[in-house]
Amino acid sequence: MLPELEDPDILDIGCGTGLPTMELARLSNGQIIGLDICQPDLDELHRKIEAADLSDRVKPVNSSLFEMDFPDESFDIVWAEGSLFIIGFEQGLKAWRRLLKPWGFLVVHDEPGNLQKKLELISRCGYALIGQFTVSEDSWWREYYEPLEKRIKELRVKYGDDSGARKVLDKEQQEVEMFKRDPRGSVFLVMQKR
Repeated sequence: MLPELEDPDILDIGCGTGLPTMELARLSNGQIIGLDICQPDLDELHRKIEAADLSDRVKPVNSSLFEMDFPDESFDIVWAEGSLFIIGFEQGLKAWRRLLKPWGFLVVHDEPGNLQKKLELISRCGYALIGQFTVSEDSWWREYYEPLEKRIKELRVKYGDDSGARKVLDKEQQEVEMFKRDPRGSVFLVMQKR
């Protein structure tokens, strides 16, 4: 839904280990900052950047999304998968607008609750909705949670005697169980600063 931009400046807020960050680098010839507060995740992103020989274009930054000190109008695209809920939908739209260059784009991946209200807020916060699409509960199960559960089982066999590994795997299994109890889809919203 985004137009092709020549050498865009992109901020990936809440990048984690950088799956979207690396895909944004692959899809563009831009400069990308992956921002997160989890240093081990940023270390993993750094390894991916070096392995892909992208150190000249992709930079991991350890910072809270509440304390971003980038200059106004720094980015052509602000990308946020699963991080907007931390700050709140309306607050995020308002706070992150200043980061966008004129006519820049904000792409968020969020839970689909209160979608009509969110669509109204997009306009009130100074954006135009370019488009949206949903990721169904079934897609989440097939593409993420089912493979995750299978991998957890494999790793339990491999690391059965490692109490630290068991603790991590238990935490991941809790997420799978939570989804099974309350499966939800999600929505991507693509906006342009007006």
